[in-house]
Amino acid sequence: MAVLIPCHNEASSIAGVVSDFHRCLPEAEVYVYDNNSQDETRHLASLAGAHVRCEPLQGKGNVVRRMFSDVDADIYVLVDGDGTYDAASAPEMVQMLLLNRLDMVNGARVSKERDAYRRGHRTGNLVLSGMVARIFGNRITDMLSGYRVFSRRFVKSFPALSAGFEIETELTVHALELRVPLAEVPTRYRERAAGGASKLRTYTDGLRILRTIVWLIKQERPLQVFSIASMLLFVSGIALFIPVLMEYERTGMVPRLPTAILSMGMVLLSFLFMACGLILDSVALGRKEAKRMVYLSIPFFSGGMETSAEATAGAAPEVQVAAGPSRISTP
Repeated sequence: MAVLIPCHNEASSIAGVVSDFHRCLPEAEVYVYDNNSQDETRHLASLAGAHVRCEPLQGKGNVVRRMFSDVDADIYVLVDGDGTYDAASAPEMVQMLLLNRLDMVNGARVSKERDAYRRGHRTGNLVLSGMVARIFGNRITDMLSGYRVFSRRFVKSFPALSAGFEIETELTVHALELRVPLAEVPTRYRERAAGGASKLRTYTDGLRILRTIVWLIKQERPLQVFSIASMLLFVSGIALFIPVLMEYERTGMVPRLPTAILSMGMVLLSFLFMACGLILDSVALGRKEAKRMVYLSIPFFSGGMETSAEATAGAAPEVQVAAGPSRISTP
């Protein structure tokens, strides 16, 4: 088991985060990946007992991609280093993943502290999560949570193309598109430690996340995107042509020739968009099948972990799997 903690200037909280996860998951190796910190993050993480490594490319997505590539484990716990997530929820999330053979358990943030989860961030999360749920499937309520548990096969089949905070969106859409078994567990979300500052820029990063959602829709649902564009062009072209047709019926003349040519071009372009959508939809289907085959080629566990998991699952009636309104979603 590996606990993965991406960090950038988290000296005020990183030692506590590492210590909390050592205490709650004593069998896990804790890895802190520093992303060009200018404070004592690396030194304090090392003193707390973490394996400290560095990623020079700035951005959380770059750090997650490096962590997923470098660290070899059967179970991965991904958590931010700002101390806002509750380490005590980790054993429950790991147990749920093991007993139900899930590929992702998402920690849905629950907070009563006003400063912990600002109104702008909460509203933006609701809007963006709602968009993804409507298009890709309503299986995750907190799409932007930075607290998740993954199986080996999920991590090793995840392409990780994002560079910044949009990585959570990519993780969610990847899980929804592959229709992997997943669950969501409510977890406490608290205020940052004194001296810490949020790296999330509300409007800039919000727009980047929105742009990522639009890009993923285009990549995964090209027929829908191009069909909408095709329909708009077709309707606009017909709307422009109707006055020209009425004038021709009345006088036998076409005085608005440029409008007629424009309408014809828009209708032809609408058919071209539809053809592009059909072609790209076939390409997207082939890419999805390839990702699915890579996912299936990776075992859920490596080596002796399979026997251990079966023994744990056999004791399931004696184990409290989840407390609270957790959700399990399987394809």
